[in-house]
Amino acid sequence: MKIQRPGPAAVILATLVCIFLVMPLVAVVPISFTSSRFLVMPSGALSLTHYRALIENPDWANSVLLSLRIGIVTSIVATGLALAFSLGVWMFQPRFSALFVGFVLLPMIVPPVVSAMTLYFLLTGLSQVSGLIGYDSWVGVTLAHVVMTAPFAVVLILVALAQVDRRIDLAARGLGATVAQRAFSVILPNIRFGVATAALLVFVLSWEEIGVTLFITSVDTITLPRLMWMGVHDNIDPAIAAISVLLIVITTLALLARMVWEARNR
Repeated sequence: MKIQRPGPAAVILATLVCIFLVMPLVAVVPISFTSSRFLVMPSGALSLTHYRALIENPDWANSVLLSLRIGIVTSIVATGLALAFSLGVWMFQPRFSALFVGFVLLPMIVPPVVSAMTLYFLLTGLSQVSGLIGYDSWVGVTLAHVVMTAPFAVVLILVALAQVDRRIDLAARGLGATVAQRAFSVILPNIRFGVATAALLVFVLSWEEIGVTLFITSVDTITLPRLMWMGVHDNIDPAIAAISVLLIVITTLALLARMVWEARNR
């Protein structure tokens, strides 16, 4: 079988598209080394002032740790709920399964501002019960993130389940396996990569979520995206460029590690 390779024109076009997409990210790098108090290109010697500010200012470390905590808990809870829902729909095939799936996917369909307002009123109501789970609390933010990200996990897990041969579940059922045995010993091992991908996607979505977070937080719960937004909105802090560069580096290293891992598995 003859392998078709892209021609020079296709390679040049793809390279130009990649450069166009990467340029905004690359532009942040020199800005992070400016000695100015504003987001401008460095005009003289390069400076690490704003990188030192990330270390010296505890707000940045606190916001990173808070975002990590919220992202990890959101990933565990949302993926667990999505897995339970998807397995129930796939294994039992209820009569109104399409309606159930559509209801679960509503947070993906409605405008984010509508979801933000709804969650705002929900959390302010919960604040009257307990301040730990209501407005401007990390548990409340986690609850909101679970609502917003669980539909994405449901989609990925349902896609993974669609590739599973239903006959293996019927065989396990015929041999007397319980529902739990079928779910955890037969089905789950076949969709583990889909579940892992869903958990990773939920964590990333929670880590970068800002729209809903602005509605449900005030001064006590400052996640990293909110702190960056405050820096841009209030005083144009160049430390935002420094933290952006660090995030780009971490993301790039994670992607490279994933590529190396996949290459070794092949």
